[in-house]
Amino acid sequence: MPAKSKAQQMAAGAALAARRGEQKVSELDGAARSMYDSMSEEELEKMASTQRSGKPRHDAQSD
Repeated sequence: MPAKSKAQQMAAGAALAARRGEQKVSELDGAARSMYDSMSEEELEKMASTQRSGKPRHDAQSD
């Protein structure tokens, strides 16, 4: 699942770093913490590796 925005891609990268032990889990908050808790390392890798060019800073979707 590719990231829909730069913010989502960055949160996935932070969660991936925590899952790999490169960052403390306690430093995660918001979307990154949620992604850490609910996604596998493989899912995080796919989302974090999404190219940023052409992506909006935030997803304008309002559900």
